[in-house]
Amino acid sequence: MRLRGLCVLVLLLGLAQIALLARVAAAWEEDGDAESVRKEADDDGDDDDDEEDDDDSVVKEENGVLVLNDANFDTFTADKDTVLLEFYAPWCGHCKQFAPEYEKIAKTLKENDPPIPVAKIDATAATSLSSRFDVSGYPTIKILKKGQAVDYDGSRTEDAIVAKVKEVSDPNWTPPPEATLVLTQDNFDAVVNDADIILVEFYAPWCGHCKRLAPEYEKAAQELSKRTPPIPLGKVDATTETELAKKFDVTGYPTLKIFRKGKPYDYSGPREKYGIVDYMIEQAGPPSKQIQATKQVQEFLRDGDDVVIIGVFSGENDKTYQLYQEAANGLREDYKFHHTFSNEIAKLLKASPGKLIVMQPEKFQSKYEPKMHVLNLKDSIDGSEIKEHVLKHALPLVGHRKLSNDAKRYSKRPLVVVYYSVDFSFDYRVATQYWRSKVLEVAKDFPEYVFAVSDEEDYSSEIKDLGLLESGEDVNAAILDEGGKKYAMEPEEFDSDVLRQFVLAFKKGKLKPIVKSQPVPKNNKGPVKVVVGKTFDTIVMDPKNDVLIEFYAPWCGHCKKLEPVYSELGKKYKNEKNLIIAKMDATANDVTNDHYKVEGFPTIYFAPKDKKNNPIKFEGGDRDLEHLSKFIQEHATKLSRAKEEL
Repeated sequence: MRLRGLCVLVLLLGLAQIALLARVAAAWEEDGDAESVRKEADDDGDDDDDEEDDDDSVVKEENGVLVLNDANFDTFTADKDTVLLEFYAPWCGHCKQFAPEYEKIAKTLKENDPPIPVAKIDATAATSLSSRFDVSGYPTIKILKKGQAVDYDGSRTEDAIVAKVKEVSDPNWTPPPEATLVLTQDNFDAVVNDADIILVEFYAPWCGHCKRLAPEYEKAAQELSKRTPPIPLGKVDATTETELAKKFDVTGYPTLKIFRKGKPYDYSGPREKYGIVDYMIEQAGPPSKQIQATKQVQEFLRDGDDVVIIGVFSGENDKTYQLYQEAANGLREDYKFHHTFSNEIAKLLKASPGKLIVMQPEKFQSKYEPKMHVLNLKDSIDGSEIKEHVLKHALPLVGHRKLSNDAKRYSKRPLVVVYYSVDFSFDYRVATQYWRSKVLEVAKDFPEYVFAVSDEEDYSSEIKDLGLLESGEDVNAAILDEGGKKYAMEPEEFDSDVLRQFVLAFKKGKLKPIVKSQPVPKNNKGPVKVVVGKTFDTIVMDPKNDVLIEFYAPWCGHCKKLEPVYSELGKKYKNEKNLIIAKMDATANDVTNDHYKVEGFPTIYFAPKDKKNNPIKFEGGDRDLEHLSKFIQEHATKLSRAKEEL
């Protein structure tokens, strides 16, 4: 009966369905389920629907929420006055939690008069839109008003979001004025010199980092403007106000500086709203905190982990106190300053008013160095002596180099580092100090070098680069020198004498540096020369040639985008005798010269043959053939066809 039924079906449907029915017959013969036959036929009949589903330009709807993407966004929003947008990630827990609430919002706004579209965008798939709207977290909610995005950072509830959307959709609504002050040559001095404190951003309109900072900076400005007293934030277009940029040594974008009554200080705080707000509130306070009890000083010495800086004064009207506060402002980013008017504390410190005390907590004190360093402020003319005194004595003879203080405290070279399990907590302090005492015995004889101990786990990647990860020793040592050079001590049972011999060998120039490097390419005759750690000095630092060097990371999207352009650039200048176009994987090779700072990818420098230690960084232009060529032509020492192609 089943086969007779199939024959009838063949006659009715025609030969075009034979292939389909063969599959259906197989399914039917297998389980005898008529429903499976109908389902198979239905599935094949949905091909046209599938093709429509695959069309990204079609705006679909899921539970009342419109689905937008890179393909359909502009077409859909072009004629809309107001659209609510949610940028989400499919894996994001907050987004999943928010989804039911967002669907309720869509239903409410659909019933509005007129209806307001509510849409969602998968930010992990719609990468162009994510970049365009500076989406950096999920979910991100924005209200599109006549094509312009209005950030929403209120609570993620139906009532709050609907109220805000209705407010923005009002025909009479206008964006609030910017809280960030626009500074120019005409008003800069009047605004900045009059402010007790102001944060100023020097930016370039084309700069991607500046564009990402802009909304966070404005939100911070709005928040800080509500304080009593308000803390103003300003911005300077450094490409237009070139004199201001030059005056304050602006060489990259964005550059942020704090001004106190017109005096500039570098800003090294966060670059998002709440970070900027918290940082500026802290900066607006006094640079030095008053201590009133001897117990506080004793706690600094007993439990402290950093240098103790205390100014002793007779009162707030003491002239030396004002001098101290001004100097502290210049160093407050890196050090904690304290002051006292207490006679008891002065007696404890054995210091009279007008003295600056710099001392180390007890765990860093040793018999080889004074317990405290005293500066008589009454002899100081300006804050420079205070700054010099603090910087000179901020580090103990052998300090604890940590990831948190490395860049600021231990940037001086040469630096002798001893790696082991460093732990100053009560249970492990004796063992930690045992090895540190061995280092102290050597450090006292080499005052020209900085000595420190570092925890081997914190610096495992550095130890690996030194080739000491598998040394088999509990204690290892290295010397980090200028120019990025590194020297590893041969694995040996650690002792003061062993370390002393290592440092002496370095001083006499008998050590060979350790250089992280990929293998030297056997064939390097292409238009773009490949530089590795071992060939950096011979290629980039060669005084016979100008060199354009790109530092890249294999995973970097911007680097991948640049690759074909850079290859074309290499071909363009291949026949120039004294010009080399080169590239280096900065994640796999050491850059053996400190003048070539790589803080992001790609980083491009031009190294003129007569100024190898003063390379010119490529900044401010598009990374295309035209702008890179112009950069070369501007800085090349000798170029046969440079001027012709300008």
